[in-house]
Amino acid sequence: MAGTGDAHLRDPAEVLLRVEELTVGFETDAGVVQAVSGISLDVLPGETLGLVGESGCGKSSTGKAVLQLPPPTSGRVLFEGVDLTALSGRKLREVRTRLQCVFQDPISSLNPRRRVRDIVREPLRIWDRGDAAEQLERVDEVLEAVGLDAATAGPRRPHEFSGGQCQRISIARSLVLDPTLLICDEPVSALDVSVQAQILNLLEDMKARYGLTMIFIAHDLAVVRSISDRVAVMYLGKLCEVGPPTALYSAPAHPYTDALLRSIPVPDPTVRPSSEGLLRGDLPSPVDPPSGCRFRTRCARAAERCAEEEPKMRPVGQPGQFVACHFPLVEPRP
Repeated sequence: MAGTGDAHLRDPAEVLLRVEELTVGFETDAGVVQAVSGISLDVLPGETLGLVGESGCGKSSTGKAVLQLPPPTSGRVLFEGVDLTALSGRKLREVRTRLQCVFQDPISSLNPRRRVRDIVREPLRIWDRGDAAEQLERVDEVLEAVGLDAATAGPRRPHEFSGGQCQRISIARSLVLDPTLLICDEPVSALDVSVQAQILNLLEDMKARYGLTMIFIAHDLAVVRSISDRVAVMYLGKLCEVGPPTALYSAPAHPYTDALLRSIPVPDPTVRPSSEGLLRGDLPSPVDPPSGCRFRTRCARAAERCAEEEPKMRPVGQPGQFVACHFPLVEPRP
């Protein structure tokens, strides 16, 4: 699974965002935690890329590295043809106005001491976009767009709202500067199921209304399926499979993707969970990952080759489907 390569990347002239050999490491007393280890991915304009995997696989670190928060250890992040890793200071800050983030915890991401109208207006004030009247008009516009009454919500503070309402405020704040790319870092994982559906529908509406491109980070494959145009599956800092949702969900090529899909609960009390395809063993340490394929220690299909040679991305199965596995579950394409 844990593979490298760029066979899944598309024409650089067509993509909005292109990440090449991205590596993110964090120094600890035990050694360097390899949160992201040389992954490559891209996103077309207007596309939603779903980035999925279990907790600790490097999804959020990838999203933050795209924003240069913090900058990656190595690799390149090309946004509209500009390498963000080569920028600093005001130039980087100016580019960041076109890349915004919606965080996982909607309540802690908002300043509890400030009123909603001031929270959403702050980016406009920092970048001096329009006069006071124009800024307030823009704030009211985006609050109404995300389903909040501006006159009622504007004077109140975050603690007076539910989690779902706070996430709507966070989305409004991210939209106020009219960004091009929106990185959603598990934006519905802290919400009730019914509220999750509302926020997912809202993101789809905002994508269409403002012409957004999105990276949607989640560990719930059922959620990702409903919103993504393309899905990338991560494990222990590496990409294992990339493809359209129809391909990955109907015929997963990688054993890890298959295990994730089998773990999705069936909403039927009469259906007994199957033990087929369950992962064995524990997640290896990112400080000392396994040699070759990082998934081999938990894979029933692992062989000697998996320990000696790291698999590379290659086309398999349906058009647009790629996998990094020596022994994929579907037939390779020529």
